[in-house]
Amino acid sequence: MTKQHIISRQGVIYGVGLGPGAIDLMSVRADKLIREAKNIAFFRKSGRRGHARQIAHPLLSNNVVEFAMEYPVTTEIPSTDPQYNYILSDFYKTCCSHIQSLSDTGEDVIILCEGDPFFYGSFMHIYTRIQDVCPVEIVPAITGMSAAWTATKMPITWGDDILTILMGTLDLTQLEMQLRDTDAAIIMKIGQNLGKIKQALRSTRRFDDAYIVEYAAMANQTVQRLCDYDQEHAPYFSIIILHGQGRRP
Repeated sequence: MTKQHIISRQGVIYGVGLGPGAIDLMSVRADKLIREAKNIAFFRKSGRRGHARQIAHPLLSNNVVEFAMEYPVTTEIPSTDPQYNYILSDFYKTCCSHIQSLSDTGEDVIILCEGDPFFYGSFMHIYTRIQDVCPVEIVPAITGMSAAWTATKMPITWGDDILTILMGTLDLTQLEMQLRDTDAAIIMKIGQNLGKIKQALRSTRRFDDAYIVEYAAMANQTVQRLCDYDQEHAPYFSIIILHGQGRRP
């Protein structure tokens, strides 16, 4: 194979799911790709190390080339503000331009994704922009919510139970409506929305059944009933669980 042929090959962009945070819950495929990676990319807040980068750190080679994609905005502007989407759209466009440039020179790129790449993650905004111009492969993973309900040591669903995944960013009326209409629920993006979520759970008479899990599958994991949780806000890696009680033999 000539040098010209080698260069003409586009590099593959891999969206690699890291799972909930414990390195031994990562898939064999993800482990192999990360260990062999020449280029990695990952999201992080400005000034932070990046959680995905921290998870993968023990697997990285000494000469890996890193591309840190630093969010220009997180909670500083409400997501309903038109400026929010404008700023993030420009950010993702810039990230994709660099990633595509690596692919065009034949370089593979591993994009580290917390949890699963196609489950409420930032990687999806990269994927939709490059899928038609670069070869892309996805490596699925265990989600954080799966680790969270496992941490409660109770099944999340039985028989015909309906499971609903909710965002704490929804307004109170939507949260209440969805909670009344489901058997089991996962509530994510808690943070400063905790008070509103508690209100919705109380008004639907489900508050006493709820659990909150912080840092599921990580070294600092905690599990407790939500009624015993006395914090005003919850950390980013927090999930509220409502277990189904459906049909069983």
